[in-house]
Amino acid sequence: MLDKAVDVIDSLVAGPKTLAELVAATGLPRATAHRLATALEAHDLVRRDVDGRFALGFRLATLGRAALDSTPFAELSRPALAWLRAATEESVQLYVRDGDHRVCVESLESPHGLRTIVAVGAWLSLDAGSAGKVLRGDDTPRGWIDSVEEREAGVASVSAPIRDRHGTVIAAIGISGPIERTTRKPGQRYGDDVCRAAAMVEERVSTGVSTGP
Repeated sequence: MLDKAVDVIDSLVAGPKTLAELVAATGLPRATAHRLATALEAHDLVRRDVDGRFALGFRLATLGRAALDSTPFAELSRPALAWLRAATEESVQLYVRDGDHRVCVESLESPHGLRTIVAVGAWLSLDAGSAGKVLRGDDTPRGWIDSVEEREAGVASVSAPIRDRHGTVIAAIGISGPIERTTRKPGQRYGDDVCRAAAMVEERVSTGVSTGP
């Protein structure tokens, strides 16, 4: 039954669903899908939107934040993210892979009024954006990958891989911002800083101590 409840939650990641859509997405009998969704609703893991459709509950955000805060990797990355934001004055993000998607585990917003915003916990495809390319294993001959208007119009990004001691990519760190500032060649402008921040995280992860830029 727990597996079926998780299926209900997973099916709502893509967006709110009516009961009929929930049944189609999960393959569960109508009565079972309704019973599980309402049980999850009682615990605020599922909620109803203004149209009465089932949607992810707000308690999941609290649980996700608590899980991320308990992860040493996320904590160790924060000084490097802060340095990267100061160096570029753009929004910075840290992503890890989750199957065919990437999850934002840390995010700092640019000090500029016009900026990109990616919420912690955001679940995005690997098919678009520089961080997605890094996590799906695309080559990074220059140490970084950039993208221009792939995921969102008017936005460009640059990301670099973070590797463990065996050379395996475990995360992607990067910046994103409006093309007006990043230009259409964001890698040339920010690539070195992003790679520097990635190296800082790798050093902290391997030693557990702070390193400067």
